[in-house]
Amino acid sequence: MSEKELLVNLVESIEAAKSSLKAAEKWAQKLSEKMGIPSSKVEQLAQEKSLDTYNDVDEARVIEGVFDGQNMIDALGNTYPVPANYASKSKLVEGDRLKLNIADNGAFIYKQIELIPRTLVVGNLVLEGSQYQVLAENKVYNVLYASVTFYRAQVGDQVTIIVPEDGKSKYAAIENVIPQQSAETMV
Repeated sequence: MSEKELLVNLVESIEAAKSSLKAAEKWAQKLSEKMGIPSSKVEQLAQEKSLDTYNDVDEARVIEGVFDGQNMIDALGNTYPVPANYASKSKLVEGDRLKLNIADNGAFIYKQIELIPRTLVVGNLVLEGSQYQVLAENKVYNVLYASVTFYRAQVGDQVTIIVPEDGKSKYAAIENVIPQQSAETMV
């Protein structure tokens, strides 16, 4: 990734964060109105909390990167393992942006910060050696073993997968397993 691309991604991330903060402030204001709490009191609480949070963040290391189907890769090319259960349940797709907080005690805490445009595709689950894959639209997508077991999918099942809109990925996230009876009526 070039320095220019990195700078563009950084600016986009900052804009997304600003947008999220504005939305959160609006929600807090609406909730405080419903609860009959003056907005000045809410702002004071938010300021106090943000100072506490800022101090906590100083103690943790924060890294941003892109999900590659199994791991998070940061701007320097370092690889960080993403737990397969988290990737499966969060339906992470190759190209999604993640934030990793590494706590003082070494705990890794991931959070999705930007989802890439995605689409749903239907395909058949196969097993190639020890790697589960889905054959869909004349392409082969790897899927995580944790996703297969989470959805109790079996080789031969039709599954709905989530892939990047541009279709350029090696991995897909399983959205759901299509029950056999429904799969037969689709054919």
